[in-house]
Amino acid sequence: MISKEIVRIASNTSNVGLKDTYSHKTSLKNRLCGDKITLELIVLKKKILSMKYETESCIYCEASASLLSKKIKKFNIQTIKNEFRDLKSISKNKRFKIPKKFADFNKLFNSDNFNRFNCIFLPFDAVIKALKL
Repeated sequence: MISKEIVRIASNTSNVGLKDTYSHKTSLKNRLCGDKITLELIVLKKKILSMKYETESCIYCEASASLLSKKIKKFNIQTIKNEFRDLKSISKNKRFKIPKKFADFNKLFNSDNFNRFNCIFLPFDAVIKALKL
């Protein structure tokens, strides 16, 4: 069952909608379930200033994209690859601890949603692809 908190997170659509104003853009599809995300990033001086996105996906992917689009602002693109790789490594271990920087994602990356990890991580993979990291 989907928690009310995940529904609330996914309902925040403040960064939904592509603007055709971007420095990096990509689309990515989850081969396992068919979720799809398109995102636009504005990067200036190696910092991400904004992320806009549109999804055709499950609520877990939507919630993850919503959180990431708020959290990603001011991320340094030089550290994203390592930070995202470390975060992705939790998929190999059900007893994981989310890095403090990503504490907002605890509601998504938990043992109840472990089988939806690829859905939740799709926006992260899209950012990596857009930045060509």
